[in-house]
Amino acid sequence: MATRIRFGTLRLLRGGAIRSSAFGKNKYLGHLSPCIPSRGLSSTPRRHFATVSDQAIDSRLTAERFVDEADVVIVGGGPAGLSAAIRLKQLANVEGKEVRVVVIEKASEIGAHTVSGAVIEPRALNELIPDWKERGAPLNQPATKDDLRFLTKKWAIPVPSTPQMSNKGNYVVSLNKFVKWLGEQAEEIGVEVYPGFSASEVLYNEDDSVRGIAISDMGLDKDFKPKDNFERGMEFRAKVTLFAEG
Repeated sequence: MATRIRFGTLRLLRGGAIRSSAFGKNKYLGHLSPCIPSRGLSSTPRRHFATVSDQAIDSRLTAERFVDEADVVIVGGGPAGLSAAIRLKQLANVEGKEVRVVVIEKASEIGAHTVSGAVIEPRALNELIPDWKERGAPLNQPATKDDLRFLTKKWAIPVPSTPQMSNKGNYVVSLNKFVKWLGEQAEEIGVEVYPGFSASEVLYNEDDSVRGIAISDMGLDKDFKPKDNFERGMEFRAKVTLFAEG
């Protein structure tokens, strides 16, 4: 038989002790009051975490970074970041301008962190890359049927679908394959794509405008201390920094 217990008000006293109005009145809890540890309901020992003031900072962590300059730096090599990079290069090429566009992606390869399926409406893709079919875009399975249901504990009740929810003309895709293909199109048009590097810091100018980003240091141990193969993360400075990191 289950026993329902009403807890009284808990009060934290000096030294971390607990006082409860329920302990003295409830026969199920009264015998527990002497067993409550001095730190309240937790018996986990206190831990002291190291701070900057506890240890000398390794000079390698504050060494000057190598700096690379670009016109546009885009953080995030997903559909949004790659599409933006492609469009920027398209516009620059039309005007005959040399614009350096760099994409920084934390995954080891483009598409590695994009693993879901999706239904894509190709209208934006038609505008960005009109000949995507000829270029082998992995949009191979058209959506053939819509089925909208209201789910209960026992039933899946069919309900009418609205025109706004129609998937006619859309495609069922693997986003992983689509993003990989989009990365290939970006590199083909002249975008510099660098997978395997994560942005760890936003850089600012003296007027608080964004100057660019710094990527993570390499060769750190589990305590974030430099190992023998330590390399300082480099800076990417740009006139425009676009954050497309979902």
